[in-house]
Amino acid sequence: MSYKILVVDDSKLARMAVAKSLKALQPDWIRLEAANADQAAKLATDADVALLDFNMPGMDGLAFAADLRRSRPEMPMAIISANNQREVVQGAHAVGATFLPKPLTEEAFGSFLSDAVRRMKAEVR
Repeated sequence: MSYKILVVDDSKLARMAVAKSLKALQPDWIRLEAANADQAAKLATDADVALLDFNMPGMDGLAFAADLRRSRPEMPMAIISANNQREVVQGAHAVGATFLPKPLTEEAFGSFLSDAVRRMKAEVR
């Protein structure tokens, strides 16, 4: 089954790395890309899963995840960041998101995607 994943990162290079991993792990998935929360907000209603960078200009990934969680409480989401300080990791968990460290490994990303699929399939039942 094909899902839509929203990838939000101000780094074009980071979005390209996610795209490469996604193609290897879930080639049928559709990728929606945004460089910041404002752009992402316009795409979020079409997405099934969200991958959000913590450090972005304007609203950071945690704040955007909290907003997104209010409108899409069931959406699997992850916060990605090289900043793996306890406050960031705990903040991700507080908004119901998985924390994934950068650089994002295919193993960690694949585990997150598998869990997201399992959760979305469970919702349908």
